[in-house]
Amino acid sequence: MDLQEQLKKLFPDHVPSEEPTANIEKPTVWLQEAPLLCKYEKRKGKPITIIEGYQGADSDFKQLAKELKQLLSVGGSFKNEQIIIQGDYRDQIMKFLQEKGFKTKRVGG
Repeated sequence: MDLQEQLKKLFPDHVPSEEPTANIEKPTVWLQEAPLLCKYEKRKGKPITIIEGYQGADSDFKQLAKELKQLLSVGGSFKNEQIIIQGDYRDQIMKFLQEKGFKTKRVGG
């Protein structure tokens, strides 16, 4: 017994609508010509990864920061038009950004 049959038994008077449900799309991020710079630094003895060089809207860059933090399960922030991620995740971040269609450039080590 599939879900539709179960629903018909539970709600016999309900008439399902024939309208297709609207596809909810994720907001797209504006892609740019210049590559994003992915740097590695140590601050107070702790490693961090910095992504900078985005030329689009700040809200898009903040959304990108949120996606990166969720992907890597780490902390981070968005300050001074830079994404700061706790830890050295340059390879994983660059791979993620390239899958999204960004050009990336590794800076330092």
